[in-house]
Amino acid sequence: MPGKSGRPSRGRPSPVLGSPDNVYDDYLPDNGNLGYRVSRYDLELQYKVSANRLTGVASITATTNASIDRFCLDLAATMTVARVTVNGERLRYTHRRGKLAVALSNPVPPGGSLEIVVRYAGNPRPIRGKWGEVGWEELTEGSLCANQPNGAPSWFPCDDHPVSKASYRIAITTDSPFSVVANGVLTEKRTKAAQTTWVFEQTEPMTTYLASIQIGRYETVELAASPVPVELVAPPALRAAARTRFAPQVAMLTVFTEMFGPYPFPRYTAVVTDDPLDIPLEAQGFSTFGSNHCEPTSDAERLVAHELAHQWFGNSVTLSRWRDIWLHEGFACYAEWLWSERSGGQTADGWARHYYAKLAATRMSRPLVDPGPDHMFDDWVYKRGALTLHALRLRIGDDAFFALLRHWTDKYRYGSVSTEDFTTLAADHSTHSLNDLWQAWLHSAPLPPYPM
Repeated sequence: MPGKSGRPSRGRPSPVLGSPDNVYDDYLPDNGNLGYRVSRYDLELQYKVSANRLTGVASITATTNASIDRFCLDLAATMTVARVTVNGERLRYTHRRGKLAVALSNPVPPGGSLEIVVRYAGNPRPIRGKWGEVGWEELTEGSLCANQPNGAPSWFPCDDHPVSKASYRIAITTDSPFSVVANGVLTEKRTKAAQTTWVFEQTEPMTTYLASIQIGRYETVELAASPVPVELVAPPALRAAARTRFAPQVAMLTVFTEMFGPYPFPRYTAVVTDDPLDIPLEAQGFSTFGSNHCEPTSDAERLVAHELAHQWFGNSVTLSRWRDIWLHEGFACYAEWLWSERSGGQTADGWARHYYAKLAATRMSRPLVDPGPDHMFDDWVYKRGALTLHALRLRIGDDAFFALLRHWTDKYRYGSVSTEDFTTLAADHSTHSLNDLWQAWLHSAPLPPYPM
């Protein structure tokens, strides 16, 4: 008999926490967990590059929001669990189909504390799904994490849903020739024999898919010290080319701070791998690019603008449901057009007209607010999302539009949001009803006429 998610019931409590109302996220119905909220991840990791071997101890601090006698964490089958303790007590568990299920010896009431410690190890590899392979991935020399949307369980046990934000401490020990970049601020670095331990503290709340570790033979170059430190991390052979290609991100940060409000994290880093990558990778506090993005013929400047904008739209202000992916990608895409306009290139209206013509020649059958899980990363979502913002800008004017963006990033800083949150807030910045605009651009499948 199908459960509420529309999939067969497996004879266990529903595992997914999709929103504060404890309903499923139908785009990823197997990810996330009911009964508790995580407030802190403390990850002690050891990684052997040559063997692709990861050993970890995950200490997870959580609070129950219901009376529970068991709970689940998301963890890929490639990881083998050796031991689980809760509040100091060793407990029985099962680990099947990507779920680590733990039985409590006594029920824990609402508001109770869970100090969960999971010891595990394995050879991490990406999780395969309808979006390709996501998660921990080996490079020629090193590794990277590309978690969006459901790859975090490939390397640590977690409550893998975007509304589940927490602070992190990530300590990783690896071979000394390699450098490590992870979320937050590097607070400690110590070398013993042939290995180095890197400790990062991520204070601002972060969702699991943005947690990331990059390992490679890198050197660090500081590009700017204010308004926040801006760094470039790249292999020595690519350092000069990368510095040229990524220098504009310093000016971008200044412009975006003016447009979107204060940068939400202590620093920003661009990592360039020695391997080519099809697309850049988003993480909280940094972005990862491939060696191919250093080539003069690449469109790196557009991509740098896109990934930097995600620090506001996606990383600080994060969707509650994957169906609202336009709140990330449409905003980041429009930031590309805004940077082009501000830096003397094509105007945002010019780009809007260019991509409107492309969309008009493309058959689309889904509304922007519900593209479907198979299509949520399709390019039309990015471009129609950006066009929706351009239509709004033309309707309410520049002053109101940019005031709205700053209000949005301030009100929901480090929080979780929905499309309804944005349309409600936009009403405060318009003297006329916007219902027709939202119906045409967000809720109707056909492409509306170009906004005038």
